[in-house]
Amino acid sequence: MSKSIKNVLIFLTDDHAQWALKSYGNHHIMTPNLDFLAETGIQFDNAFTPTPVCSPARACFHTGRISSQHGIHDFLSSDTNEIDEKKWLQNEKTIGEIFHKEGYYTGYMGKWHMGQETKKHAGYDECFTLGSKYPMEHGEEHTYYRNGVPDTIKGYKTQVVTDEAVKFLNSALEDKPFFLFVGHYATHSPWTRHPERLVSHYRNIGLDEPFLYETYPFGEQALESTNSTRDFPKEALAQYYGAVTQIDESIGRILDTLQALEKLDSTLIVYTSDHGLNCGQHGIWGKGNGTLPLNMVEESIRVPMLIRDPELNNHGIKREEFIDHTDLFQTILESVGIDLKNHSFPGISYPGRSFYPWLSQEKGNLNMADWKTHQFCEYGNVRMVRSGRYKLLLRNGKHEDQLFDLEIDPHEIRNLINDESYNKIINKLSKEIFNFYEKYQDSDKSGLNIRTFPRYNMTEAWRDVL
Repeated sequence: MSKSIKNVLIFLTDDHAQWALKSYGNHHIMTPNLDFLAETGIQFDNAFTPTPVCSPARACFHTGRISSQHGIHDFLSSDTNEIDEKKWLQNEKTIGEIFHKEGYYTGYMGKWHMGQETKKHAGYDECFTLGSKYPMEHGEEHTYYRNGVPDTIKGYKTQVVTDEAVKFLNSALEDKPFFLFVGHYATHSPWTRHPERLVSHYRNIGLDEPFLYETYPFGEQALESTNSTRDFPKEALAQYYGAVTQIDESIGRILDTLQALEKLDSTLIVYTSDHGLNCGQHGIWGKGNGTLPLNMVEESIRVPMLIRDPELNNHGIKREEFIDHTDLFQTILESVGIDLKNHSFPGISYPGRSFYPWLSQEKGNLNMADWKTHQFCEYGNVRMVRSGRYKLLLRNGKHEDQLFDLEIDPHEIRNLINDESYNKIINKLSKEIFNFYEKYQDSDKSGLNIRTFPRYNMTEAWRDVL
């Protein structure tokens, strides 16, 4: 199928869990604009992050490659110049560089978190980033970086980033398409100081205690637990929901701008997040590093993924196949007719696969029988494979491996790794992990070598578990 040149708009939000969206079943949350994208596009119910923490997850999307290929295995601390000044992705071709080379007018607005936070990033005509201070308070004066030049602005980061995205759209040239990336931060901790007009609504509707399943029995509360907002779970949840709604308002404003510019119906729109989040589920507040040992619970690894391509007849479709950000990378490129082979470095491999054919299919014609049946995730030297029913974690260290039967144990309470009746399943899934990473990893960047990496971002607590 031939594809016409069109604009591309990507939203990738920090810490927005799949469960925290109305179209995925959470009827407490007000998200009319994201609902619109789901109703006029396609929703993926089994979308995952390749790594459940910020920096590596973002790098997976931007490069189309996994952590054991691009080499970022944890969040990049900005405490030292050695970390912040390193060109972590210098041996990768990012999606922004590809679109820029293809002649697109390119813009990056919001969170970067992949090193060199104060610089203008390669491939972008306009670049407005949050800088290197993480985590960030919400609704305060903050120093941003516009094309590498500091600019101190007071106000909510969601609204500031949206202002810049709107400016970019209004400045886009008529003789070339645009590629715009918007990286919102509001759903990241601390869960406090969000707009009172939104948070008060969620307080007043009487939210239940935040999904307190039985406490996750395989790890101690860790990095995210240091944030005191988790000590007030109902208030923290109201703040988190308020942040989601504020982001939704931002999306509506950007959609309105596109419509006013008569570009809404010529723009591919994608909404996703870098990884999931627990707000009390399993007793965890945080993502993959919300416990030590690290976790891969469903809430940490599942992400929302909504895609609206106005040229295609796919309104309101929901799909259940396993996909992740490396697949999304391939799909975005194919959707505008870009051949990745014209841009990648010689000899590198890409684990993802385009699912563009699904975007063009009508309801009732949804089969793609040869699609993958297993989803893989990694975090440091922890590797996971998930089938339709089972999830296996190989920790490759001093902590016990884990096997969960998600059909009978959806909250991942009972570890079956020592149950001999599951040995065949364990062996099969172990082989799946081995074969996948044997094919898709660079030996010098493999997560199994994590002990040999510079301790660029690891807390003492992490070092103790390796």
